Amino acid sequence: MTATLPPRATMKDVAALAGVSIKTVSNVVTGTVAVREQTRARVESAMAQLDFVPNLSARGLRKGRSGIIAVALPDLATAFSAELMHRIVEAAHERGLAVQIEETASVPEREKELVSRARAHLVDGLILNPIRLEDSVIKYSDRLPPLVVIGEVEQNRADHVRIDSRLAAADATRHVLSRGATRVAVVGADDDPSVATATSRLRLEGVHDALREAGIPRDPALEVNRLPWSMSGGADAARTLLARGVAFDAIVALTDSLALGALHTLHDHGIRVPDDVIVTGFDDVEFSKYTSPALTSVAFDRRAFAEAALSLLESRMDDRSTPPRALTLSHHLLERASTDGRPAGYHP
Repeated sequence: MTATLPPRATMKDVAALAGVSIKTVSNVVTGTVAVREQTRARVESAMAQLDFVPNLSARGLRKGRSGIIAVALPDLATAFSAELMHRIVEAAHERGLAVQIEETASVPEREKELVSRARAHLVDGLILNPIRLEDSVIKYSDRLPPLVVIGEVEQNRADHVRIDSRLAAADATRHVLSRGATRVAVVGADDDPSVATATSRLRLEGVHDALREAGIPRDPALEVNRLPWSMSGGADAARTLLARGVAFDAIVALTDSLALGALHTLHDHGIRVPDDVIVTGFDDVEFSKYTSPALTSVAFDRRAFAEAALSLLESRMDDRSTPPRALTLSHHLLERASTDGRPAGYHP
């Protein structure tokens, strides 16, 4: 015998149980009109008792909206991407928005697919984190749906939320120099225009800024990049650095994942952190507190970052005519044990 599901509760059912009008229930569901706290609590209790699920899609479609946005990040496997996406989804849900997630990597066709969905009204707007302007759809911004760019790609065609990565990398480098380092290796460094990402370009420029200020010449032998920007990539980059047979007393890694891989390789080769070599990361993901030693890292408020991106996107969805806006959020260096000391240096 096939079981039948009970009929789906309606706003009328919720209104009857809560002792209010259907309009009041609608106001609680949509949040468009303020409702007294006691009344709201009564309505929400009735909704919970009846397992009421509002049909927000029909309301959104009547307004020409799906209630869905899309977010595309280059690499969802990294700890930074996971933490940032968590914050974006959390903040979007609080605004009544659902989130479609995509990984673009270095495949610009995936961005184009998202744009097609937006044009078909399957998503209302896009948050994109392109790795290079040259490969991204944002160069066609005049033909794009509502869009916010996040990350390091420098452009003035769409709304943009970022931190100053160049300054942040310079701050990390100044920090290791203040600890007495003079031979600073950079893991993730790559200024080859054919392969370098916007992130690697800007952060490497920041390192060079700080070295220049200190009167220390750049040494390309101390700069190494191994893709992907993961823990294994960081470990491989550090092994490459050691194989070059160059002396160094600090590593500025351009992400925390790269730094963790580098720490692993240094430990395997008996190189002590921070006694021999000091190490910094970038992004302050959760594991950076729990490495051994704990990792000094560039930090910023990811919740504020997500809120800023969503605020700009909602504003852009409401008004396509305003000029593009750019927000730069503050950063700070969290000093931990990986830079606590004056390094003796690694000498092959």
